[in-house]
Amino acid sequence: MQGPSMELVVALYQFAILLFSLSVHQCAQAWMASRLGDHTARLEGRISLNPTQHIDPFGTLLYPGLMIFGPLIGFTWFGNGSVLMGWGKPVPVITRNLKKITRDDNLITLAGPVGNLILVVAGMILIVILAVAVPAIMPTTAPGGTPSADDNFSLLQSIPGALILLGRLLIRVNIGLIFFNMLPVPPLDASRILRNLLPYNALQSYDSIARYGAILIFFLGSFLVQLFLPFGLTIVYSILALFLRSH
Repeated sequence: MQGPSMELVVALYQFAILLFSLSVHQCAQAWMASRLGDHTARLEGRISLNPTQHIDPFGTLLYPGLMIFGPLIGFTWFGNGSVLMGWGKPVPVITRNLKKITRDDNLITLAGPVGNLILVVAGMILIVILAVAVPAIMPTTAPGGTPSADDNFSLLQSIPGALILLGRLLIRVNIGLIFFNMLPVPPLDASRILRNLLPYNALQSYDSIARYGAILIFFLGSFLVQLFLPFGLTIVYSILALFLRSH
């Protein structure tokens, strides 16, 4: 399989993982809101891993789509297709239903990234199990870097290899989502936490800037995440390497 074809296959593989990861993210927030007293999201069917319940046309489809297909036509503003990002439809929260509004709203917000962190750990566990059970299928290239087309092609030749690739992409996508949601720009999670921390007289100014959040994300989101992504991957794969050496 040629390089560009393999890149497209892996990008679509990542997109499927992205849809699932965003569903976990949104479902976790909806579940936490329900636990803390606001059942709005539950009544709207948002405590679900069904992606159709969480799709935002811009954040779930258009933005990742530009990352997948842009590099294939030479449009690399949104990155080289090595990682996908996006966001789902915001989880509805009526804060007056919460007992401690600021604290509970922050807990609801943080539940999403925690869901992504759980998926990172799941990817690590999957790689460890396969590395111990079938050591011959472990790729020779650095797993924290951008996988080569040849490396991905060799992994896809067997079921254990495809599962190794799944684990690597699960880690990569979800670390990307964690960093992505740290950007304090609406509708991303950090913006809700920042808004809860701002004094009242600063909220109006922040809200006036927030209306341009989608534009800022559109042009800067991919660049900023790819700046920090290697740091997160280095930490994860350093932990993996230590664990594997001890076994």
